[in-house]
Amino acid sequence: MSREDQADSDAKPASISKQWQNNAMTSRILVVDDDAALAEMIGIVLKAEGFDAIFTGDGEKAVSAFRKEPVDLVLLDVMLPGLNGVEVCQAIRNESNVPIIMLTAKSDTVDVVAGLEAGADDYVVKPFKPKELIARIKARLRRQDDAATQLITVADLTIDVTGHSVTRGDEELQLTPLEFDLLVALARKPWQVFSREQLLEQVWGYRHSADTRLVNVHVQRLRSKVELDPENPKVVLTVRGVGYRAGSGADTSA
Repeated sequence: MSREDQADSDAKPASISKQWQNNAMTSRILVVDDDAALAEMIGIVLKAEGFDAIFTGDGEKAVSAFRKEPVDLVLLDVMLPGLNGVEVCQAIRNESNVPIIMLTAKSDTVDVVAGLEAGADDYVVKPFKPKELIARIKARLRRQDDAATQLITVADLTIDVTGHSVTRGDEELQLTPLEFDLLVALARKPWQVFSREQLLEQVWGYRHSADTRLVNVHVQRLRSKVELDPENPKVVLTVRGVGYRAGSGADTSA
């Protein structure tokens, strides 16, 4: 399979649940990896789950493809010809809040941190099991099922859960879907201190031990957007030795 070919999305196996089949019908994924064999495997896995996919193996072409084709998620290898994965991530994040999952080798510790700081939502270490990859994708593509209007206040922010917006006065803050999920998770239970492991399970969907750097980096990114003074946070507070909680004034209303 050519990395530049677009995967056929017509065939959807009977085993897939109806809910995810409906979601996958409108979910298109941009796969950026210069390993032809791996890209082909990913394409087969995505097609089996009913997803549509676009492929490229070059960093500059990836940015171009993203601008030309509407996509719901990006799978992005770290090591690429042309622009590297971190540079591609930065370019996409400057234009969009689309979920980005990095594909990395076990030795890419520095690149993992760089990717997260550039705006990636999650990462998967090679070699990975197809089931793990699909779980990560579905976690980032999940939709809010609660149709009831819900407003949450934390510090001086108002969170419209249904409308997927965060405002301070008349100003709407621009958050990625993952940053929004992280803020809502904390704000919904202002009395609770969340460990990093609890947040990994609730926000990222991890059911096993995972890298807590995901939480640390995204808390920093979230604070840079929601705090008036990130060095003196009022919205997302650190409880030393335990984890994080919402700031004072958090309240919910239906």
